[in-house]
Amino acid sequence: MNYTKVNEEEIKQWLKDNLNEERYIHSLGTAECARELADKFDLDKDKAYTAGLLHDCAKCFSNEKLLKIIQTNLNVEEAEMLNYKTLHAPVSAYYAKEKFGVYDKEILSAIRWHTLGQIDMSDFEKIIFLADKIEPNTRDKEYAAVIRSYLEEENGLNKALLKCYKETIKSLVKRDLKICLLTIEIYNKLEDLVNV
Repeated sequence: MNYTKVNEEEIKQWLKDNLNEERYIHSLGTAECARELADKFDLDKDKAYTAGLLHDCAKCFSNEKLLKIIQTNLNVEEAEMLNYKTLHAPVSAYYAKEKFGVYDKEILSAIRWHTLGQIDMSDFEKIIFLADKIEPNTRDKEYAAVIRSYLEEENGLNKALLKCYKETIKSLVKRDLKICLLTIEIYNKLEDLVNV
């Protein structure tokens, strides 16, 4: 099933024109990795590919443009505004819908929450979140191997996700950056899911 109003080549060309080269290569890798994870966890591979391809479509917008789109068109919690690095996620979901005609709620939600995540993520949202972190084109291969090893275990999606959150929190603390309360809530929820 086709999840966009434009074809894949048009999307790729737009991404190539609007992202820097590394981000474009990352988007292709995320799409492929998302398809692979969807296959592994019996989810819709085409839907996962589409979400992976578009997840960062607004990543190279200026902070001013991101803020303008958020203030004009979106409802984003103040807590999410703590870090400019995550502003592209809600805007990418908005662009996926408005620019590329994506109306599938799972795709839009997975794009929307691929940076911070949310409480009670669906398996589909989890695989897009993880694909973004472990795709082979631009991500650290050692880190990806560790995350992938968790995916082979029972309850693997939650274990892999928990490991990502642990590393994110460590990185934020190390860089003396604020931690969104949602990140802490998700971490605590995952601890409960993994350590039952």
